[in-house]
Amino acid sequence: MTDPTMRAIVDAASIRYRAAGRFAWYFARGKLAGDPAFAAILRRGLLSERARILDLGCGQGLLASWLLAAQARQFEGAWPSDWPPAPAPLQLLGVDADRREVARARAALGDRARFVQGDIRHADYGSVDAIVLLDVLHYTDPASQEAVLSRARAALAPRGILLLRVGDADGGAGFALSKLVDRFVALVRRHELPHLTCRPAHEWRALLEKLGFLTEAVPMSEGTPFANVLLIGRLA
Repeated sequence: MTDPTMRAIVDAASIRYRAAGRFAWYFARGKLAGDPAFAAILRRGLLSERARILDLGCGQGLLASWLLAAQARQFEGAWPSDWPPAPAPLQLLGVDADRREVARARAALGDRARFVQGDIRHADYGSVDAIVLLDVLHYTDPASQEAVLSRARAALAPRGILLLRVGDADGGAGFALSKLVDRFVALVRRHELPHLTCRPAHEWRALLEKLGFLTEAVPMSEGTPFANVLLIGRLA
């Protein structure tokens, strides 16, 4: 990552994880610097002017830390003039089933955001302006995937936005590699081999459009060997 603004945000967002342990800190630095979705959210202004943000499958809370670091950067007057405004959320809620991940998120961010241990299929979504699902829905079965997206649609306020990052099942070798990595990570971190339910990007997009979203598909694998796509669903 060569952009000085992005480097500064990575540093600020990851340093908080020292309080959550060495693993959490190193993971935060690597993930925030190497995953193009985080930079895209800022450069495209996808969460600008969204007061209430819900992160489903939040892991150790990296998205929340990223948004808060960007907000602080703009407050300091160091925000690029040609970028959209930094997100300035009033409410950040993350939900994850892994109690260890939730504990790391809480240790790192304290009361700056709220994190709940729970199943995203059954958690209370409340009423929000943006919902983010990064690399999580393929861990659930087809019926649950559709139910989660339907519940997300119902929870979004008028003109809300949904960000869904998925692996494109039509993505060839890149997709096969991403599945292998997902299974390996789950084995190392949770001592289980999950069943993955994956779909082609066009099928995910059709699900969102069926629910009334206006959709946009953005390739989201730059700098990685994977076949990921960020689906942006907007309510008219």
